Amino acid sequence: MVKRIFLFCCLTCFALIQAKAQSAFLSWLKTETDTNYVKDYTDKVTFRLYGSRKFNSYDIVDTRQNKDIKYRPNSPFNIGFGANYKFLGLNLGFNLPFVNRHNDKYGKTKYLDLQTHIYLRKLVVDFYGQSYKGYYVANPTEVFGKAYALQNPYPQRPDIKSLAIGLAGQYVFNDKRFSYRAPNLQNEYQAKSAGSFLAGGDVFYVQVAGDSSLVPSNLADTSFLHDIHYYKSNIMSTTASVGYAYTFVYKAHWFLSLSLTGGLGINRTKLFLESGIVTRDFGWQINNNIRASIGYNSPRYFAGIHYVANTNRSEMSLPNTFQTFSAGNFRVSMVRRFTLRHKLF
Repeated sequence: MVKRIFLFCCLTCFALIQAKAQSAFLSWLKTETDTNYVKDYTDKVTFRLYGSRKFNSYDIVDTRQNKDIKYRPNSPFNIGFGANYKFLGLNLGFNLPFVNRHNDKYGKTKYLDLQTHIYLRKLVVDFYGQSYKGYYVANPTEVFGKAYALQNPYPQRPDIKSLAIGLAGQYVFNDKRFSYRAPNLQNEYQAKSAGSFLAGGDVFYVQVAGDSSLVPSNLADTSFLHDIHYYKSNIMSTTASVGYAYTFVYKAHWFLSLSLTGGLGINRTKLFLESGIVTRDFGWQINNNIRASIGYNSPRYFAGIHYVANTNRSEMSLPNTFQTFSAGNFRVSMVRRFTLRHKLF
């Protein structure tokens, strides 16, 4: 009986502490914007038509030789529509056959891309969940030589597959006058130029594998990557980052928004060599995130182009070599905001 009472008291205390912490966190997230700089339109329905291409890339780099192998998937350009109201948002994109017709040239890629970018007033959170299968070599002349590239433009590797899971966050210091939502979610309006310092970090897991070596045996330069051949790579990394974002507003409506963060940390990389050996080593990790938007914004209408890219540069155990994995999204948006006669909630 005493144990049950003690357990009940402990659970009650834990629930109270958790509720208090959650309340404090939600209170901390709230902010009072300077309405001379940022107009809040979250109480309106923001409806958009858009075209979007999500992407990733994988590069093997040998700085000693000043050469690399660039692997790219054949990702489609989707067309869709979406809407935002309050804190809710939904986008539906469709792969239209008459828009994407390059399977013969670049090969076929099967993919699941769940990357999400959450823009709060004080925080920006990026989640990457990507699974791709089917790549091609984007720089065949450099990798295989001119004669081979003429006969085999964009050599295809349908066996190569990648898995990337990552979480990144940035704190926005000047949340009262700078808005990430304005160019990216379109439910706010940046009326005057403003910027903000950023600080945060990220953690990523990346796996790239093929049925045969990711470093082809018929390279033009056989000394590339010290003549080491591996068919699988696992990378676990974490970094701390800082940066700056600024939105330049011209004549109240035209805008250019740029954001750059750079991170430094460590990674642990496992290479599965064709010889059967598995290497496990720590190395430096350098990450960066770029966001760029340009367009027109007003109380009713928005038209813009957006670009988000996160790049992970992972040092390998071999001298002067590293792997680069990038993920991101390119989008074109046309937006109309509607005022509701009665609030939904």
